Amino acid sequence: MADEDRAFDRILAAARSLGVRDVEAIIGNGAEELTRFANNTIHQNVAMESTFVSVRVALEGRTARATTNRTDDDSLRRVVEDVVALTKALPPDDELLPMAGPGRITPVSRYDEATAETTPAERAQAVCEAIQAADSAGQIAAGIFSTEHSLQAFYNSAGVRAMHRETMAHFSITTMLGDSSGWVKGSNTRRGGLDPLAMALRSVEKARLSRDPLELPPGDYTVVLEPAATLDLVGQMFGDFGGTALADQRSFLTERMDTQVFGENIYIYDDVYHPQQSGAPFDGEGVPRQKLTLVEAGVPKQVAYCRACAKRAGVEPTGHGFPLPNEVGEAPMNIVIAGGDTSLEQMIAGTERGILVTRFWYIREVDPYEKIMTGMTRDGTFLIENGKLIRGVRNFRFNQSLIDMLNHVEAMSPSERSSGEEAFDLVAPAMKVRDFHFSEVTKF
Repeated sequence: MADEDRAFDRILAAARSLGVRDVEAIIGNGAEELTRFANNTIHQNVAMESTFVSVRVALEGRTARATTNRTDDDSLRRVVEDVVALTKALPPDDELLPMAGPGRITPVSRYDEATAETTPAERAQAVCEAIQAADSAGQIAAGIFSTEHSLQAFYNSAGVRAMHRETMAHFSITTMLGDSSGWVKGSNTRRGGLDPLAMALRSVEKARLSRDPLELPPGDYTVVLEPAATLDLVGQMFGDFGGTALADQRSFLTERMDTQVFGENIYIYDDVYHPQQSGAPFDGEGVPRQKLTLVEAGVPKQVAYCRACAKRAGVEPTGHGFPLPNEVGEAPMNIVIAGGDTSLEQMIAGTERGILVTRFWYIREVDPYEKIMTGMTRDGTFLIENGKLIRGVRNFRFNQSLIDMLNHVEAMSPSERSSGEEAFDLVAPAMKVRDFHFSEVTKF
């Protein structure tokens, strides 16, 4: 029997001794190790191990949750006593459902032994090669290389038993050269799926090409967005693809479901089983995750449903609920934006005049219903003329509706797992978009 199984048995016994029969526990543990570098020098190596046990009980129409990071008998009994006392102090919830029963959860393999056992020396070697690439070009590099492994287990007294193990590696590098900079970031469930040296060389090239940036006037431009830029911008809208957000009328999809909202070339899915995705195949209520067609040919088709919202709407839950109790309900977390067959290089070559954007940052929402966002470009913004990158340009601030943007997509690259700084990792393509609105020029 696994340690997690034994821990839940003790939690269940403690709850039963207090007269509570409906019990749920989320048990997790893992370790993360990180190597950090700046000024072309490794200056930090840290490691952290963590364990948590989160217990929820339901009693007379009430529910609450309490968490501990200890797994000894006394601590488990204490967290059960705490959550029972807290639950009794709350008012009843008329919409509280019984614990979820067992469903068919298809496991997904996302654990890589080599990633889990990566040593500080192995990360340092990769970082040193990346630093050398920057140093040889007269540039200053900073960034991180981390590796981690985790386990998440879900149990309840209705018979749900689910477990997921996963590894993850992250590498990020920013290189600087006087008045220019470059940036590349990536993640993968396998350390071998990342190539830090190749990523460093891309960042170095961006910093080299963007020296002495040209100042262009604000206005509407054709833009070529690298996958990270697509991710950070389009990724801002997926909190709206939930049944609770729709029911509360705080989603931009309100009164827009099953209508033509985006261009006919836009297809978006939520698919935990996509080979480039990450995460567990069950949600915070122990419900199996389903693949959703969020957008089909530009038409919003499906949204995520937790169990309570699904019951109110008269539909089946989709396995996207967050642990109860919560005020958000649910959201799709394994986004796949379908791409095309035009490479990034072909997009540039086919652009008479436009702007290449490496990434965005400091993105904020201006209009929640029209999904107008503002933010700035950063770390590699280039003028394209006659199909070639001419030179770097000063960064822009943008004010852009995501609805309009996704109606003006002229080409897309094949999708790939991408990392940004403003949204969670997605499987996303590079996009060529016409009439993208830059509202002003920044001073850097």
